[in-house]
Amino acid sequence: MRTRVKICGITQRQDAEFAVEMGADALGLVFYPASPRAVTIAQAQEIVTGLAPFVTLVALFVNADVDEVKACLAKLPIGLLQFHGDETPEYCEQFNHPYMKAIRMRDNIDLQAEVELYRSSSAILLDSYQAGVPGGTGQVFDWSLIKKIDKPLILAGGLTPENIADAIVQVQPYAVDVSGGVEFAKGIKDNQKVSDFMQEVING
Repeated sequence: MRTRVKICGITQRQDAEFAVEMGADALGLVFYPASPRAVTIAQAQEIVTGLAPFVTLVALFVNADVDEVKACLAKLPIGLLQFHGDETPEYCEQFNHPYMKAIRMRDNIDLQAEVELYRSSSAILLDSYQAGVPGGTGQVFDWSLIKKIDKPLILAGGLTPENIADAIVQVQPYAVDVSGGVEFAKGIKDNQKVSDFMQEVING
């Protein structure tokens, strides 16, 4: 089974269409205003309306107000919620919608304890840790920190066309999540990089 791919931080319709054409399994929409890749619900509607089927739309939030998440679910065909802040399991579960929880990896983290805490999640996403930054750092963390978990594991953090093959061999994740590694500017995808990334995954 090939590794699944989520391309995150989509801000333009043409980038979404190209990612789907190249075989992306999921597209990430960022609803975190502080992010340079943030979109509004109205912008997201323009991006995703009429996209080809069988591609999961993922809505990313960071410590969002409950009503913001509910509004997104009401107005967009979101397949999966992604919580990238300090959300508790109770917070994540209240929407009665599939979700994945992002864990920022650092030396002293007890990954198994985090997985147990978010037992109700559909998957666990592992990202790089940088103080004060919830994600999108563009930094690779030490993959040797990853222990086998009994949840689908999604690897993020500094992935690029140049390192994705090694990442898949070493970590063997269910899926990978890329954003900055396939851009030429924040929020603007580079078609060649997207193509190269997907080919590395498919051929690997």
